[in-house]
Amino acid sequence: MLNCILDSLTAIYALATDPADTAAATSGYIDVRGFEGQIGVVITNGTIGAGGSVTWTFLTATDGSATGEVAITPVNGTPTVATPSNDPLTQIAVFDATQLKGFLKVVGTVATDAGPLAYTIIGVKKYAS
Repeated sequence: MLNCILDSLTAIYALATDPADTAAATSGYIDVRGFEGQIGVVITNGTIGAGGSVTWTFLTATDGSATGEVAITPVNGTPTVATPSNDPLTQIAVFDATQLKGFLKVVGTVATDAGPLAYTIIGVKKYAS
C-alpha cells in the first residue's frame, strides 16, 4: 500500500543551498497548479553553526511574478525553528492545494549560520481530463 502511495507522488526540488542570508534561503515561486489534495514542503536542515538559526514562512501568488502575493500558514502549523540544539532537522509543512493561489514560495529567514538546507515539494498530480 505504501509503495502505491509513494509511486503516485511527484517531487519538485525547490532549493538546495548553504545560505549566508535570507535571500539565499528563499526559493523562487514554484508552480503547484497541477496538484490536488495536499502537498508537502519537505524542509531538511543540516548542521547549524553556533548562534545560527533559520525560520520559515510561506507565500502564495497567482503567478511566478508574485501577483497577489499573500502569506500562508501550513495546515499542520508553522515549522520548528532550526537551531544548533535540534539539528540536523527534517520536517514537513503541509498545505491543502485549495489554499494556494497556484504558486508557492518558501522563505527561510537566516540568523548567522543556518547550515545547508533543502526544500522539496511533494504531492499528487491531477489526472488529465
